[in-house]
Amino acid sequence: MLELGGKTQAPTGDLIKDVSEADFMAEVVDKSQEVPVIVDFWAPWCGPCKQLGPALEEAVKAAKGAVVMAKVNVDENQMIAGQLRIQSIPTVYAFWKGQPVDGFQGALPGSELKAFIDRVIQAAGGDASGGLDEAVDAAEEMLEQGAATDAAQTFAAILEEDPENARAYGGFVRAHIALSDLDQAEAILNGAPVSISKSAELEAAHAQLELAKQAADAGPVGELQAKVDADPTDLQARFDLAQALYAKGDAEAAVEQLLEVFKRDREWNDGAAKAQLFTIFEALKPNDPVVLHGRRKLSSMIFA
Repeated sequence: MLELGGKTQAPTGDLIKDVSEADFMAEVVDKSQEVPVIVDFWAPWCGPCKQLGPALEEAVKAAKGAVVMAKVNVDENQMIAGQLRIQSIPTVYAFWKGQPVDGFQGALPGSELKAFIDRVIQAAGGDASGGLDEAVDAAEEMLEQGAATDAAQTFAAILEEDPENARAYGGFVRAHIALSDLDQAEAILNGAPVSISKSAELEAAHAQLELAKQAADAGPVGELQAKVDADPTDLQARFDLAQALYAKGDAEAAVEQLLEVFKRDREWNDGAAKAQLFTIFEALKPNDPVVLHGRRKLSSMIFA
C-alpha cells in the first residue's frame, strides 16, 4: 500500500480484480482491513450489469487508490452469492474492516456512483477529494499572500487531477482576476463543468469577476464623494461611489453607500442597489463581518 496525505492507498495497477470463492477472503475480507473494497456482483447475461460495471470501474479508478474493486460473477460463485443473500443483480457492496458498510442494487448514473464511493471513503476515515484539499488550501494561501501566478499554477494542477473540484475551479478564476486577466477568468468560468457550474464557489467567482469588470470603469473616489456631499439625493453618484470604494478594497464603505441608496429609494434603477449588494455578498465569504452586518441591515429595511 502507498500513503498519500496520510491515508492508505492501493497501487494503481491493483485497483480492479476478478474474484472467486477461492480468493474472496483474501481479496475482499482481508484486504478491506487496509482499504475499502467495492464488490460488484454481476453475470454475463445481465444487461444492467454491462452498463454499471464499466462506469463503476471508472469511478473506482478516479478515486486513485482510495478504494479497490472486486468483480464477482455470481454464476461461477453461487456460494458467495448465497451467503451474502444476493437476490438480484447488479448488486454492489462496500466492505471495510471485513464488514459490508454500504451498498446498492441496480445501475446508477455516474454522479451517484461518485457519491457512493465518496461515502465509502469517508466512512473509512479517508479523504474523498483524493487528498487534494490540502493542495487547495495551499493555493488559497498563495493567493491571499499575493502570489497569484503560483496560485493559478497550483489550481491548474489540481484540476488536472480532479476537473470537478469546485474549490479549485473557483480559485483558478479568482487567481486570474488577481492577475487582472479578466478575459481568461471569464473563459475559465464559462468552461466549468455543468456538474459544478452552480456551486457556491463558482457563484462567488462569478460575482468577483463582475465586480472586477466594474472596477475597471470606476471613477475617482474623491470626486464621487464630493458629488454625493454636494447632493445627497444624487443616487447615481452614490451608486458610482460604492463601485469606486469596492474597487479600492473598501467593501464595508461600499455596502454602506448601497444601503443608503436602497433606504432612499429601493426601486431606483430597477432595484440596482439591492442587486449590487447581493453581488458583493456573493463575492465575499459568507461569514465575513461585512456580509453579516450588511445582510442584517438590508433585511431590517426590507421588513420594516
